[in-house]
Amino acid sequence: MITSQHSRLNDWIKTADSPEFRQKSLDLAMVIVRLALAWIFIYYGTGKLFGWFHGGGLNGTATFMATTAHLHPGKLFAVLSGVTEFGGGIALAIGFLGRLAAVGLFFDMVIAMVTVTFQNGLIGNSSGVGYGLNVALGALCAAVILLGTGRYSLGARLRERMLS
Repeated sequence: MITSQHSRLNDWIKTADSPEFRQKSLDLAMVIVRLALAWIFIYYGTGKLFGWFHGGGLNGTATFMATTAHLHPGKLFAVLSGVTEFGGGIALAIGFLGRLAAVGLFFDMVIAMVTVTFQNGLIGNSSGVGYGLNVALGALCAAVILLGTGRYSLGARLRERMLS
């Protein structure tokens, strides 16, 4: 009985340590990362562009960009940020041009930290939200930049078709 359980444990360890299992795990992890990022960035991007989900829309976001973030002209930065977040979120969701989208979103988070959230500390204070979410989202974007979108993506499917 103990030998049988020991053998099954060894078999599982060999399987879990195999290159195939590691690749599938990485690909699944990248789907999870991409979908989490997509959900968050599409949410914020549509709020900036269209006023969805209690967002400011272009006018409210432009005012915020000009007054709070000190980015001028506010309308230009509102459009750039909204398109980067909305379009980048869609690109990550489907896994097409994901690395490029992740680069844009990474710098979107850096700009948000530098202009607005860093002064409030990691978790925020009475003046506003902190930069913790920006760091987490930026780090996840860096993972996509470094690892790509994985085999479970539109980009991978298109590469397979082009090579076959």
